[in-house]
Amino acid sequence: MRKEFIMKATTIKSDKKSKEMEKLLAMEKTKPVPKIGDLITGKIISVGKNEVLLDIDGLTTGVVRGYERYDESGEYSNLTISDEVSATVIDLENEKGQIELSFRHAGHIKAWEKLKNLLDEEIIVEVEVTDANKGGLMVKLGNIAGFLPVSQLTPEHYPRVEGGNKNKILEKLRSFAGKKIRVKVIAAEEEEEKLIVSEKETLKEEQEKVISKYKVGDTVEGKVSGVVDFGAFIEFDDGLEGLVHISELAWQRIDDPRDVIKVGEKVKAEIIDIDNSKISLSIKKLLVDPWKEVVKKYKLGQIVEGTVLKINPFGLFVQLDDAIHGLAHISELATRPISNVSEVAKIGDKLKFKVISVEPEDHRLGLSIKAMGEGKGKMMESGEDNEKSKVKSQKPKVESKVKSNEDDNVGSEVDKKKGADK
Repeated sequence: MRKEFIMKATTIKSDKKSKEMEKLLAMEKTKPVPKIGDLITGKIISVGKNEVLLDIDGLTTGVVRGYERYDESGEYSNLTISDEVSATVIDLENEKGQIELSFRHAGHIKAWEKLKNLLDEEIIVEVEVTDANKGGLMVKLGNIAGFLPVSQLTPEHYPRVEGGNKNKILEKLRSFAGKKIRVKVIAAEEEEEKLIVSEKETLKEEQEKVISKYKVGDTVEGKVSGVVDFGAFIEFDDGLEGLVHISELAWQRIDDPRDVIKVGEKVKAEIIDIDNSKISLSIKKLLVDPWKEVVKKYKLGQIVEGTVLKINPFGLFVQLDDAIHGLAHISELATRPISNVSEVAKIGDKLKFKVISVEPEDHRLGLSIKAMGEGKGKMMESGEDNEKSKVKSQKPKVESKVKSNEDDNVGSEVDKKKGADK
């Protein structure tokens, strides 16, 4: 009896499998049989905790289970019966005769297609900030992780920290965690799974309308909105912002922009470049170039006094006045070879130099200690020491000679006395 039951059950199972194959063959007559990797469409007939069943054209059943339910596109998050969805074939037949399907693969394809469309159409979307590092914000668009570089933040959100403290910058960036930001996709590379977004690009159209009013050479007036190691940001006209690079802040050499400009200060600047929405400004262009008059103040061979501002391996940067700085090259610091500039001076020292070159066009002025004859002075001092040494070495000889003469005289007197006694 048991044997007959097993045989009957095996026959039923075999018949069921045969019917599934017949359905697949019937499908083949109407449309190509799906292959592994194909994207197919079906209607949901069951949504369980661990698996989702799909009806494939009334011919066979597909199943999505386990990790294959994960979806980057977010389209499979709230599924209901009768919903029509797409899935990727990962196995033509499992132990139950079902087609094994994946939302994960299908979702990945759909998600990156969507990202490429957002990139091509320049559509503005919202992303959620999940974390931050020193370079920018980590964000999530749908279920895909992306990155928003610091340089792509709007002026409103750009982390300007006095002193450029990197830890404080990171702290400020991390304060965005959990917030949503409007962005545009600026890079979507599926193969590398690289997604880059920009907040700044969302303002591009508005800014371009305002920027169109300006041209290179125009003067603008605004307020210093931030000072960083490489320059200062100036905000003007309805939220436009331009950068004054450290080299464009003043005619003299500057090591720290904070020495010459402060946040909140009102300034005038000249537009020197417009590159899309990027505006470059110059403050020094509106100031009189002191180097045009430099030849009236400083001439070749002139002895000047200056303050050492900076020490570099190749020489000393010296402030001659508020606007003019000169360079004393290491080769001009002494007559003898020196390997360390710090042997000669330290920052803040006031020294005298001879002007050995003046180049107004290149904003360069060469200084020299060596040319002042410092070496000659030392040689003279050394010569005096030699003379003193020579006199000193000769003195004992004179004394010795005198003493010898005295001894001779004494000896002569003794001999005379002896002769008289005889």
